[in-house]
Amino acid sequence: MTTRLVEIPGYVAGTWTIDPLHSTVGFTIRHLMISKVRGRFGTFEGTLVTGANPLESTVSATIDLGSIDTGNAQRDQHVRSADFLDVERHKTMAFQSTGLRATDDGFVLDGDLSLRGITKPVSLDLEIEGFGPDPFRKDDPFKGARAGFTATGEIDRTDFGVGDRATIPGGNLGLSERIQVVLEIEAVLNVD
Repeated sequence: MTTRLVEIPGYVAGTWTIDPLHSTVGFTIRHLMISKVRGRFGTFEGTLVTGANPLESTVSATIDLGSIDTGNAQRDQHVRSADFLDVERHKTMAFQSTGLRATDDGFVLDGDLSLRGITKPVSLDLEIEGFGPDPFRKDDPFKGARAGFTATGEIDRTDFGVGDRATIPGGNLGLSERIQVVLEIEAVLNVD
């Protein structure tokens, strides 16, 4: 079965490395069901392979769970504990794509997310921000390229055994089960 060809302005096929200095791996979770806590992971790496047909592209990424930053050191330490991420036993979270689909208003990136020894399918809405020359290449900016992507979605933390379902007075969860994920990714084309 062949996948239909889609046209993306400026598209470049090749192998890319995520640039962590110009990328963000972030999330939002509801606290006490009345407010939101935002956070990010500071250390991550990944590879994108853009195929001759964009819909045959792949992504693999690994995130260092110990690099979590919610803006509060005490909370970060608790999230690293066995109550949540259990960083002592599970150092990383990994994503491996299984497919890319075109939709009426963009793309959906399907993949497997592995966290705390559990792997579950996850789908992310993907926006292709663009492709352009790499101005950081001193030898020839037009020899290399950079690309930008935004991926958003939700995961259910309880699917991965993260946290519990403790309730507060009134019956609401202390933390929402659903976590909003926002990835702002800039990638660098690997060239000789």
